[in-house]
Amino acid sequence: MDTTQRTEQQRSADRRRRELLEAADRVVLRDGPQASMNAIAAEAGITKPILYRHFGDKGGLYAALAKRHTDALLDSLRAALDAPAERRRRVEATLDTYLAAIEARPQVYRFLMHPAEGSQSDAGFDVGKHSAPLLRRMGEELAQVIEERLDLGPSSQQLARVWGHGIVGMMHAAGDWWLGERPCSRAELVKSLADLLWGRLAGAGDRAGGPGF
Repeated sequence: MDTTQRTEQQRSADRRRRELLEAADRVVLRDGPQASMNAIAAEAGITKPILYRHFGDKGGLYAALAKRHTDALLDSLRAALDAPAERRRRVEATLDTYLAAIEARPQVYRFLMHPAEGSQSDAGFDVGKHSAPLLRRMGEELAQVIEERLDLGPSSQQLARVWGHGIVGMMHAAGDWWLGERPCSRAELVKSLADLLWGRLAGAGDRAGGPGF
């Protein structure tokens, strides 16, 4: 098999995988955490064994969907952090970007963060095994952004990681509670969380030669 043929086969496989993920997205938007492999296979017009061939099991499909949505969310968070505005506005915009994302697609959020609520046919799915790496990845990404932009002194790298994971944990816990109970408006929650973060962020200087925060 020549290189051209292998490349075309890979493109075809990648295209088919995207189509299956789009079908899975449609089912998740409809069914939320109760989305099943049977329903996703039916939506894609294939049998469940063929779906398993592409993703292995529900955990493999979940990981692929999680990467797809986390990549998009991280791009949006970075855009909010890089927007031309003063620091407090960018902090609020970043918090609002996360909350707006989970508010706009609550079924997707619940599938990613509460998959243990799923159907009996997929019983035994381990939420912690799959959702914890999402939050850790977001924490590391935010830590990198903080370290690139702020001068936090001699322990800058360590402190940036503490802040990155702490902020992601705060956003996740507060957002999960807010999405379930809606005790206040999104704008009110954003302002309250920004107030909580603002003390040390307000006083930290920009890193010399960095893109600024």
